Amino acid sequence: MTAHQRNLSASIDSVKLDRLAEVAVKVGLRLREGQDLLLTAPVAALPLVRKVAEHAYKAGAGIVTPFFTDEAFTLARYRFAHDASFDRAAGWLYEGMAKAFTENTARLAIVGDNPMLLSGEDPAKVARASKANSKAYQPALEKIVNFDTNWNIIAYPSASWAKQVFPDEAEEVAVARLAEAIFSASRVDKDGAVANWDAHNARLAERTAWLNSQRFHALHYSAPSVDLTIGLADGHEWEGGASTAKNGITCNANIPTEEVFTTPHCARVSGHVVSSKPLSYQGTLIDNIQVKFEEGRIVEARASRGEEVLNKVLDTDEGARRLGEVALVPHSSPISKSGLLFFNTLFDENAASHIALGQCYSKCFIDGAKLTPQQIAAQGGNQSLIHIDWMIGSDKTDIDGIHADGSRVPVFRKGEWA
Repeated sequence: MTAHQRNLSASIDSVKLDRLAEVAVKVGLRLREGQDLLLTAPVAALPLVRKVAEHAYKAGAGIVTPFFTDEAFTLARYRFAHDASFDRAAGWLYEGMAKAFTENTARLAIVGDNPMLLSGEDPAKVARASKANSKAYQPALEKIVNFDTNWNIIAYPSASWAKQVFPDEAEEVAVARLAEAIFSASRVDKDGAVANWDAHNARLAERTAWLNSQRFHALHYSAPSVDLTIGLADGHEWEGGASTAKNGITCNANIPTEEVFTTPHCARVSGHVVSSKPLSYQGTLIDNIQVKFEEGRIVEARASRGEEVLNKVLDTDEGARRLGEVALVPHSSPISKSGLLFFNTLFDENAASHIALGQCYSKCFIDGAKLTPQQIAAQGGNQSLIHIDWMIGSDKTDIDGIHADGSRVPVFRKGEWA
């Protein structure tokens, strides 16, 4: 670690960073004694990786295995690799990860790379590399989306990311401010973080229990420039906060999280909707997304910025134009109140109600762990190589739950739980 990197690390509250690592292990993963852990992170996040390893081994972890990414290393490929490189991916690595998850290895991802790292690179190469990686990652991704093992995502305030969020601040100040924003959103800014998460999970469980008791057939969204009906999958089940993986471990996949979510019916979405916040996707900021759905499929798509990238995403495969997730988040969520655009879906999706293009989660079905992919598809679950969340909620959004007989129940009014 260079002197400059040490100075940046010094601007991050070490007590709160340690709490984040502890929460990741004890709440995010609820790591079992003897369980192995596979960890991915940017090189910049090494201080957090080390603290995670400490807490994981204190919890009785078997082996903690880290894999690192590096921004300069990533850029070297785009600037010097032969053209054929962009249609390839390390499938052997993801096959190994899938094998590890099959053998009950837990999964932790630490995010923190510069969200605009690839903004100056050839978008066609970025799209090709992304598609190749998505295909290669499929064996491991299936284990994650099907919740075969306990997994969790947290964040570290790298300097390059911090300067995107706070461009007018000196680097050390930007890192310190982003760190505090991450700690606050992740509920580790105060003592008793593990207990605070238990209370938060209980509140989210109340929301999911009410929604599951209603058994809505569809949700209807109304707001300026929004008139959208999202049919819900047959036998759908709402989830939020802590969930139990197929290996029997109850964990929090995302830290932070403010959402409750379920699976829409991929053939029963109609109307039009406009994004309420920009989507940061692989170095491109896609803003003011406007789409029209017919029979579940996006038939028209525009954006005031990043439209070319949006259309490349939609052409990934047949399922990319259909929804795999619908999530409810109140406008008063802590991340929304912060007023920040994090340029990172882990945070930005928790600032507003959102939808996700692409792959659905099998756990969002009644007895989802017992359903085959064919049964999930028959019940309306979508299949795709992608899963991309983007925000559609605001303080002007009304949402009604629609029962099969057409009766309506208020769910949200002006962006808040009704």
